Amino acid sequence: MSNDRITVSLDDDAREAIEDLTERTGQGQSELVRRSLTFYAANFGAATAESSEQLENYYEMLSGGEHVLLDVDFLHCFLHYVSDADGDPDPEFLDSADEVSDYHAREYDDEFDSLDELLEWLSLCGFLSVRRSDDDRYHVVFPSEQIRWFMTRFIERSTAELPFDIDIEAGLTKVMMTEHPA
Repeated sequence: MSNDRITVSLDDDAREAIEDLTERTGQGQSELVRRSLTFYAANFGAATAESSEQLENYYEMLSGGEHVLLDVDFLHCFLHYVSDADGDPDPEFLDSADEVSDYHAREYDDEFDSLDELLEWLSLCGFLSVRRSDDDRYHVVFPSEQIRWFMTRFIERSTAELPFDIDIEAGLTKVMMTEHPA
């Protein structure tokens, strides 16, 4: 094992950070710099500008208290068990889900000006993946058929007040969504 030496110039923020970490951990500056570099290399994707913005959005969503992290298997489980023997959603569940969708329609009225913005937000939430095929058309992929019907219904209802209309062509786990002027 070789011990390579480097010289690093620290700005005020970095100097304060290393002083704080040495006090809190009791470790020397060299050890902290080695561990920091190793951590940064292991988490490089999360530290890039695009990922950092996404992590900031996650933080804002979660810290506000109105969103939670949910394992996708739990979501599949919930959606499976709110259906009757024929696989049709329970009417009481649909009423409750529609109430949430209608609330979001009022909330989204000031949030989104295009289908692109809405799909980006829902993608961030983990409900779907989106690929734009042309200016107004999107291929939207859902983790399962159950999530597809649930989220498609949500999207149809929650976009009712937005300044555009959406045509939806449904497949098993994906749909084609096309935006049109309202």
